[in-house]
Amino acid sequence: MNKLVANADEAVKDIFDGATLMLGGFGLCGIPECCIAALVRKGTKELTCISNNAGVDDFGIGLMLQTKQVKKMISSYVGENAEFEKQLLSGELEVDLIPQGSLAERVRAGGAGIPAFYTPAGFGTEIAEGKETREFDGKMYIMEEALKADFSIVKAWKGDESGNLVYRKTARNFNPMMATAGKITIAEVEELVPVGSLEPDTIHTPGIFVQRIFQGKNYEKRIEQLTIAN
Repeated sequence: MNKLVANADEAVKDIFDGATLMLGGFGLCGIPECCIAALVRKGTKELTCISNNAGVDDFGIGLMLQTKQVKKMISSYVGENAEFEKQLLSGELEVDLIPQGSLAERVRAGGAGIPAFYTPAGFGTEIAEGKETREFDGKMYIMEEALKADFSIVKAWKGDESGNLVYRKTARNFNPMMATAGKITIAEVEELVPVGSLEPDTIHTPGIFVQRIFQGKNYEKRIEQLTIAN
């Protein structure tokens, strides 16, 4: 199977209106910058985006919010995005806020074929409304269902043409688990290397989970807040 595609535009060409996407990253660290830009160019709309956060106003998923391409956000933290707040308060955007650990585990469960699990996080709060609850060893838990996506879009440091991926330091974040939970997983990498170049023990995502891969370019690698100590 040839997994190599020329660029981001080719990688996302069949992402359809109304699709559910998982997008790796934490803040602006390890986000699939090239694929997000390609989706903005493509104009795909009515998207449900599963991501730890919604980027910032002029970068990351924030770019798709500006163009009103996102119908629903399933995420954990959205505090850096004024456009997100505006659309949420006006009712334009549907939002499902999930505790970060629960979000990570729901994605991991989706990739592992586990339909649901019990967690104490959120019991007794609005998060638990409408969800099954159960007591274990005298403690109450809520049932959370797994998350899966039509397309998972991840960013890695290095990858080979078979789709084996290596992430660098904190840019690993949500990427490995999201790579397992999509029907089609698209990987953009900073460096594309020949098959056999990666040390097997260093591979974080085996190629069996990846259907498309390409080498990205012109990465900005922004940060949300720059703090300089005197």
